[in-house]
Amino acid sequence: MIKITFPDNSVREYAKGTTAMQIAESISSRLAQEVLAASVNGEVWDLSRPINDDATVKLLKWEDEEGKHAFWHSSAHLMAEALQELYPGIKFGIGPAIENGFYYDVDPGEAVIKEGDFAAIEAKMLELVAKKEEIKRQDITKADAMKMFGDRGEEYKTELISELEDGTITTYTQGSFTDLCRGPHLPNTSYLKAVKILSVAGAYWRGDEKRKQLVRLYGITFPKKKMLDEYLTLLEEAKKRDHRKIGKEMDLFMFSDTVGKGLPMWLPKGTALRLRLQEFLRRIQARYNYQEVMCPPIGNKLLYITSGHYAKYGKDSFQPIHTPEEGEEYFLKPMNCPHHCMIYKNSPRSYKDLPLRLAEFGTVCRYEQSGELHGLTRVRSFTQDDAHIFCRPDQVKDEFLRVMDIISIVFESMDFENFEAQISLRDKVNREKYIGSDENWEKAERAIIEACEEKGLKEKIKYGEAAFYGPKLDFMVKDAIGRRWQLGTIQVDYNLPERFQLEYTGADNQKHRPVMVHRAPFGSMERFTGLLIEHFEGKFPTWLSPEQVRVLPISDKVTDVAAAHRAALSARGVRVTVDETPDKIGAKIRNARLDRVPYMLVLGQREAEDGTVSVRHRDKGDLGAMPFEQFADLVAREIAERHISPVI
Repeated sequence: MIKITFPDNSVREYAKGTTAMQIAESISSRLAQEVLAASVNGEVWDLSRPINDDATVKLLKWEDEEGKHAFWHSSAHLMAEALQELYPGIKFGIGPAIENGFYYDVDPGEAVIKEGDFAAIEAKMLELVAKKEEIKRQDITKADAMKMFGDRGEEYKTELISELEDGTITTYTQGSFTDLCRGPHLPNTSYLKAVKILSVAGAYWRGDEKRKQLVRLYGITFPKKKMLDEYLTLLEEAKKRDHRKIGKEMDLFMFSDTVGKGLPMWLPKGTALRLRLQEFLRRIQARYNYQEVMCPPIGNKLLYITSGHYAKYGKDSFQPIHTPEEGEEYFLKPMNCPHHCMIYKNSPRSYKDLPLRLAEFGTVCRYEQSGELHGLTRVRSFTQDDAHIFCRPDQVKDEFLRVMDIISIVFESMDFENFEAQISLRDKVNREKYIGSDENWEKAERAIIEACEEKGLKEKIKYGEAAFYGPKLDFMVKDAIGRRWQLGTIQVDYNLPERFQLEYTGADNQKHRPVMVHRAPFGSMERFTGLLIEHFEGKFPTWLSPEQVRVLPISDKVTDVAAAHRAALSARGVRVTVDETPDKIGAKIRNARLDRVPYMLVLGQREAEDGTVSVRHRDKGDLGAMPFEQFADLVAREIAERHISPVI
């Protein structure tokens, strides 16, 4: 017999070789119908895989991220099986599950897969679903795998197999389709009730622009048709909120191929929005005793060799800048942390000086393939709201808690009510890709977990997703339409202080290494702004809006009063314009709403004489007339107090 421990710490005994599905059946028939996969000692398994030793088991359903992953991973195989039947001779690359759905990279040869073919692919997938094909896992030797896929002419699969260790290779088979795969998968195809092919794109094999371009087919599936209908409605809403479309409509930012792909330029209104965000964070940081610094946009190659970033990212960076001096090389700054290490090193430090909190809105450059660029959310030049905290080991947890407080203030001010913490730790087995001692890693991981527990944060632990230099805590935020975004991040780093030989003199008069904490509440100004645009659909709260008030004079007779109102509001720090076009008042109101201006002040002869304004709000419509000074007081308070909803 073996002992199975469940998430509630209850223990049951089962016969050796019992599967997770049999465990589910022993608990309830309903659970057996709902379970999709199982976590066995932290590793996700197929339900049909026998458990031979004592284990901790969690049965995973649709509500669990790992359950969805198994569902969509199986769906990728189902789509591949359908493609195999529809396009004889097609060859397969990789087909992973992603955050929403799945994709498969395929080489259809001479055939062309286009949007008009989606319905036929969906129909074939549902036809295969109806067969309830069992999905079977099989261990296979490297030699047999090379022969199996080689005989089929699957050069992409054989390339992958050649890099795998013998004894670690598995295949999954359903119907006539067999794929190289680690799994896990569903027991059979009958679980997939609703199918949609979403889009088709090009993708270079293994992301290498020098390799063949394959066809990437995206899809999504659900266990109920109602879920698919809801998702498609969500997609339509997301299209309406696309920050690229709204940003263009509102004149916030632009791109130019002449300037360069992935290099955003902030227009006056977008700059006003960005500066307001920076000012907002600056005020918070000042309360928490951060000191702002500024660093150059390039750094000597030796700087990044010292930091370890060159060995890790050098081949993926922009090419080095060569100076007239022989052997001298510089790189566009890909991150701010090495520069901040040198600032720390500039002066002797005592334990009494710590923590030292250095902040910078630092612009960095990283190369992204053209096909990966996407508006503000994926660019080649971006500005991080970066800060690095140098502290004693006993201060790490407190600093973590302080940063978490800052992030909470940011999220509350932006109306992000739904968020969770994701703790990224080392892979449990493969430790080769990480830099630093086991002792330091264990210290850092413990500090993060304890800080989350103390704050009562809902958290998820992800093994294998830590940065190479230390574990991290990411904040996953749900926007107005329920999409998840990774925003604020906090990372512990015992590595860079070691590499740069950073020191402080302790109370014992001996030299010690500081601990470095990286943090960025926004992440980057570009990505965060893109998210904000979509979250608010461009209808920012008044305090954030690039244009907060627009005065709409009905005739030329009141232009002087309109100008006086603009001056008075500007003096209070309100961003205000006057519509001086010859348009009729109805058109002026419509244009202001299209520009998503929060407040419109309609000014006619009567209002000018009475010292009143007729107030309209972007979302609430006509709010009636009020004394101008009263409006000025209210809108100034709304801005100063950062209200999400209008106060008038």
